[in-house]
Amino acid sequence: MAEPSVKRVAILDDYQGVALDSADWSTLPGEITVFREPLGDATAVVQALAGFDVIVAMRERTPFPRAVLEALPALRLLVTTGMRNASIDLAAARDLGITVCGTRGGTTPTVELTWALILGLVRDVASDDAVVRDGGWQTALPGDLDGATLGLVGLGRLGQRVAAIGRAFGMQVIAWSPHLTPERAKAADVGAVAVARAELFERADIVSVHMVLSDSTRGLIGADDLRRMQPGALLVNTSRGPIIDEVALRRAIEEGWIAGVGLDVYEIEPLPPDHWVRRADAPGQARVLRSPHMGYVTRGNFRTFYGDAVEDILAFAAGTPVRELSA
Repeated sequence: MAEPSVKRVAILDDYQGVALDSADWSTLPGEITVFREPLGDATAVVQALAGFDVIVAMRERTPFPRAVLEALPALRLLVTTGMRNASIDLAAARDLGITVCGTRGGTTPTVELTWALILGLVRDVASDDAVVRDGGWQTALPGDLDGATLGLVGLGRLGQRVAAIGRAFGMQVIAWSPHLTPERAKAADVGAVAVARAELFERADIVSVHMVLSDSTRGLIGADDLRRMQPGALLVNTSRGPIIDEVALRRAIEEGWIAGVGLDVYEIEPLPPDHWVRRADAPGQARVLRSPHMGYVTRGNFRTFYGDAVEDILAFAAGTPVRELSA
């Protein structure tokens, strides 16, 4: 009997402990090991994953730069959930003969969380919850969405869906990105109007970020942009933390340049226990509503992620890889 072509499979960063229940892994040859906690720095990653020929990575939770890939000679297949992963050096994988495959995934979960953060900030849900738990009653005067201006940094797939919901709430929607033109905004057919960068930050009551992280978008939103925002405005980021300059963001929060910030993504993830974001939100500062990078985390999305990961591994073992990613 032929030896299985897949011997050892590592499933990484299964924080919730749901990977094995989200797909039928019994169809795979070989031994499966699940890692629930972050592995640590590059040295710890290499030590933990030595000997595995297949690794299933959850998004960008564990980076795979060239040095790590070179130190894992047994690795033959690296599966990432989603079809884009900036933490994997695809050129290095190609050079080393490592196949990299992705999975499908929906945009709906991130859109839903974006609106959860917006609504949570506008209606001051977290503060009201705390007041009621502490025995109090009405203390805040929330804002309105109807008639407010929603400014979108990015009008791609996610931005367009967020725009459509904003319009359903009766909002005016404006958008900007480095390559967005009035014609492209009109073609999106979601009622968004393209404006200049400065105008977006000056006019918007709520700014929501929907850009892909790249060399050109790292630090894209800086102090000048945040200074332009109205004192009562809100900022929401469900894309990637480094798109907003963290030093500028901290000043905006601590000095109260704006009224509130909703964050799902951070420069460092998971957030260290003593990170300043955990302590932000003192009197006189902008209100902060935090979630632990949950934009893509839903039961349905995970079933798609892990179901496709199993399919990727079986296809690779059969010599016919699917959903391959290339540099």
